[in-house]
Amino acid sequence: MRNEDIIKQRDKIKERMSKIKNKIVVMSGKGGVGKSTVAVNLALSFNLKGYKVGLLDADITGYSVPKLLNLSSEKLYNTDEGILPAETTMGIKVASAGFLTESEETPIIWRGPLKASLIKEFLSSIIWGDLDYLIIDLPPGTGDEPLSIAQDIPDISGAVIVTIPSDLSQRVVRRAVNFARLLNMPIIGIIENMSGFVCPHCGARVDIFNSGGGEKIAKDLNVPLLGKIPLDPRVAESGDNGIPFILAHKDSEVSKSFMEIVEKIENFLKGGK
Repeated sequence: MRNEDIIKQRDKIKERMSKIKNKIVVMSGKGGVGKSTVAVNLALSFNLKGYKVGLLDADITGYSVPKLLNLSSEKLYNTDEGILPAETTMGIKVASAGFLTESEETPIIWRGPLKASLIKEFLSSIIWGDLDYLIIDLPPGTGDEPLSIAQDIPDISGAVIVTIPSDLSQRVVRRAVNFARLLNMPIIGIIENMSGFVCPHCGARVDIFNSGGGEKIAKDLNVPLLGKIPLDPRVAESGDNGIPFILAHKDSEVSKSFMEIVEKIENFLKGGK
C-alpha cells in the first residue's frame, strides 16, 4: 500500500472511530476461557440498557461471533459510503471475518500481515455510525490482531480481561495485563468466567476450577475484579443454538452477573473507577 493510501486509511479510521463514544477490547491471555461468549453477552447487556452497540470480531482465523448470534448466513455488503455491517434483531451492528467465508467450515489460512490488513479494513470501511459502545472481541494472546487494534484505534476506552479460576489461566492473564499496560490501554478490570458451577435446580455451588483465582490475580496486579460469572451448562447450549444466554435466561445468576459487570464498566468510563 502506498504512503498516501496508508495516510488516507488512517484518517478514515479516525473519522469512523470519532463517532463511537466508547471502544472496549475484550481479551485473554489464553484460549478456552469463554472470551467470545463474554464479549457477545456484554454487547447484549449494554444493548438491553438502551445503548447503541457494535461488536467487532477481531479473531480473524478463530471467529465465533456469527454462530453465537445466529448470524452465520449473513454477509457484508459494499456501498458508496463503505461496508454495511450485519445487524442482529436487536440492532447490534456486527463485523466478522466469518461473514466473508463460503461456510462455517471454510478455514481462513492467513499470515499476520493479512489479518492486520483486514482489521484495518473493518475499522476504516465498516459503517458503524454513531455508537455508544463498540465491543471488540480479540483472539487469545498478544499477537498481530491485538497489536493492530491497540495501534490503530485512537483513544481505546479500556480493556476487559477474561480469565477462569485455574492457576494456569491466572499465570497467563498476567501477559494480557502487561500487554495492555505496555500499549497504554486503560485496564477496566478482570472478569472471572466459569466461576464455580451453580446448579440451576437446587442452587448448590461447586468450584470446579478452583476458587478465589479472580480475586487473587486482581489483587496481585492491582486491577479491579469486575465480577464472577458462574459456570452454567445452558451457556454452551445457548451458544450452540445461536441464542444469546442473557436473552434466553434473563433471571439467571449468569445474566445478573453480566448486568452488574456492565454497571461497573459504566462507572469506570464515567471516572468512578
